[in-house]
Amino acid sequence: MDEAGRGPLAGPVVAAAVILPERVDLAGIRDSKQMTARRREDAFPRILRQAVAAGIGVVSQRYIDEFNILRAALEAMKRAVLGLDPPPDFLLVDGIHKVPLPLSQRCIKKGDRLSRSISAASVLAKVYRDRIMRACHEMYPEYGFDRNKGYGTAAHLSALARYGPCPFHRFTFKRVR
Repeated sequence: MDEAGRGPLAGPVVAAAVILPERVDLAGIRDSKQMTARRREDAFPRILRQAVAAGIGVVSQRYIDEFNILRAALEAMKRAVLGLDPPPDFLLVDGIHKVPLPLSQRCIKKGDRLSRSISAASVLAKVYRDRIMRACHEMYPEYGFDRNKGYGTAAHLSALARYGPCPFHRFTFKRVR
């Protein structure tokens, strides 16, 4: 499993969990940050077709503001795992924090570069979150969410200074206040 959206100033954090069959052809799929947006979009249905199971967990910016981004990311991961059918008996987690579930787990730093299933999860999470941010753009085009996906680019910070935050912003994040 992996998540997307810990660093942005707006939008949810999204996690994905993927169970892959032992022999799977996911050529070209790696850490989502090392792939272009187009390649991630192309990979999304390939991963879903070949996966034994896939789950997505989404946690809102309101939850992030109430509890903090780490707790929100772990909650998103928990939701992603609970969406798997069949359920897993072991978790490979990108990062250093265990998911709050009573399952055996292995946390792997930079796991999205080392594990095929974590790489696939990173693509699902990133694509799903990017789609959410494009929908946010339809409601609040002045922030450029279709381009910046909520990250603190110069244009996004300029829009924040000009218009103030919208309901999709994370109000507890320093650069939003």
